[in-house]
Amino acid sequence: MTDVSFTGIRGLGPARLRALAERGITNGLALIEALPVGYRDSTNPTPIAQLGEGAEAAVRGFVVQKPKLHRVAGRQWVSATIRDDTGTLRCMWFGQPWMRDRLAADQEVLLCGRVTRKQTGLFLINPALEEEPKITPVYRSVPGLPAKTYRALVGEMLARLLPGINDPLPEGFRARHRLCGKAEALALAHQPTDAQALARARRRLAFESLLLYQAALTDLRRRRACGVRLLLDHKEIDEFWSALPFAPTGAQRRVLAEICADIGLETPMARMVQGDVGCGKTAIAFGALALCAKQGWQGVLMAPTEILAIQHYRGACALLEPMGIRCGLLTGALTAAQRRHAHEAIATGEWQVVIGTHALISQGVRYARLGLVITDEQHRFGVRQRSALAEKGEANEQPNVLVLSATPIPRSLALVLYGDLDISVVDELPPGRTPVVTRIVPEHKRADMYGFLLEQAQAGRQIYIVCPLVEETEEDDEERKSAEALYAELTKGPLKELRLGLVHGQLRSEEKEAALSAFAAGDLDALVATTVIEVGVNVPNATVMVIENADRFGLAQLHQLRGRVGRGAEQSWCFLLAEPNERLELMTRTQDGFVIAQKDLELRGAGEFFGTRQHGRATVGGLLLDADAALLEETQRAVKALREDPALREEAAQIFRVAGEEFARKYGEAALN
Repeated sequence: MTDVSFTGIRGLGPARLRALAERGITNGLALIEALPVGYRDSTNPTPIAQLGEGAEAAVRGFVVQKPKLHRVAGRQWVSATIRDDTGTLRCMWFGQPWMRDRLAADQEVLLCGRVTRKQTGLFLINPALEEEPKITPVYRSVPGLPAKTYRALVGEMLARLLPGINDPLPEGFRARHRLCGKAEALALAHQPTDAQALARARRRLAFESLLLYQAALTDLRRRRACGVRLLLDHKEIDEFWSALPFAPTGAQRRVLAEICADIGLETPMARMVQGDVGCGKTAIAFGALALCAKQGWQGVLMAPTEILAIQHYRGACALLEPMGIRCGLLTGALTAAQRRHAHEAIATGEWQVVIGTHALISQGVRYARLGLVITDEQHRFGVRQRSALAEKGEANEQPNVLVLSATPIPRSLALVLYGDLDISVVDELPPGRTPVVTRIVPEHKRADMYGFLLEQAQAGRQIYIVCPLVEETEEDDEERKSAEALYAELTKGPLKELRLGLVHGQLRSEEKEAALSAFAAGDLDALVATTVIEVGVNVPNATVMVIENADRFGLAQLHQLRGRVGRGAEQSWCFLLAEPNERLELMTRTQDGFVIAQKDLELRGAGEFFGTRQHGRATVGGLLLDADAALLEETQRAVKALREDPALREEAAQIFRVAGEEFARKYGEAALN
């Protein structure tokens, strides 16, 4: 298929082209592959009496009276009341004064928006006024490019590119799996005619992404080269556990034994260790690093944030240096002199264990005898990063790779997403951990909760207050409290007596690290944050987690956030600010992350499971995850059949070729070598 350049297209000047490029959209094909982050469906209005908080809904009704324009403290908004045969609903438009003149008393309107509960009842906040019932795609915003212009550009690229689309899936394969063609799927994903057509398109695109991703991963397994082979016996493993200041759990012993069995094979290890927060994965990782060093090889551990890398470094020094193992730290924050010393210590093998951030894979780093590569918080790293780190080893001796994940993932999903990895599950927690008490806090009990927070702070405890991450889309939602707005509100209001800090993803990395470090040091009573604190913060003195708009998060993500507290001896609390519902009630009944994750997958599908609603992406590592568990399993069976059934040899050759090309395009050629 011939691609289409943006050069010379009317309405796309240099500033807009730069803004598109920053979103990874540099040509027509990239544009139509950037699928909508959601849809606004006005084809099936909901009676007002049946509306529930948090729902995206369409409402058809009549304007009760002429809308009013309000101005308070530099802010302005329009308010109106809509009625239908079942009841009335109030609507508010912030920063859109023209809505007062768009609406008239007794006018029939069709509105689309999110239903929000305030103290006085349910509201539609910033609803879109639809001229006719339709399904409208919602795209991630591009600064300086209005939504209408973006949609027109998508329409133009579809018209020019779809006739030449080559379908990567053979016709017979599509027929067996009830899949529409690629061109039809792209057209309907961007310009859906009805809900059934949209579902058909989404299923096709999700199926293709899952299929090609898994096909490429199975090839990764087959292409594993000769690896660094470490022959260990049980005595060495037992000696490591005996040197620790605590007794390991049975699960920790089992998983480290599985790792040691792997690194004794001729092919390099590629294993994921996943387990709930606090299950002791880090001790297992340190055990693997220690055993590697004792055999004369170097080991590295890469963390996603500097503060987590520093935590790991301090833990490694305390645990491994008494065993005679020299540890070092490499991050981007080192001075030039410190960086030169670190590079030399790594290259000469002076540092047997190296812990750091992405700086570990920078061009100037050379390792002495790299035998083991560990990445912590696997979901923050993609295939590309762990491949880049593994490539630091010798060409004929590929280092063993171990990845850690504290995000509980149902085994069926983990096998699909990480098909190039064997999986170990640490399914046992150390004894003596006090469960975190979890409570749902509706809006009318907010003041009582603030009183409790003040009591905890006065007792010397610390508090996290987390807001949903606001992803820019073409629509603004006033009810999504940004971390900055909430911080300003709390510092002037109910928590003004406390030392408050603020951290969110838009801060420079040094500002984020400073805020997190201040909280960890006890210099702050409370930290207002987005989900940047989901990983990498270990503050035993933090006993309270408050999650604003908890209904906006997936259960798995709520569980991850809850895991930031309950790390010390004191009783800890997690408050979910939302109206009670079935999903949130589950959080109050169980602490088991795998039970929660399985329920999350069943209720919301894989895309929502990974928080695409918060992050505005329907991908994980480039993989489209607009899918449910049944589709994941179907694609897994399809790959197995292609691999094993001789009658499918011709189809398999085409699909595996395309899978390799796509994988190389997204992750680089090195990932396949």
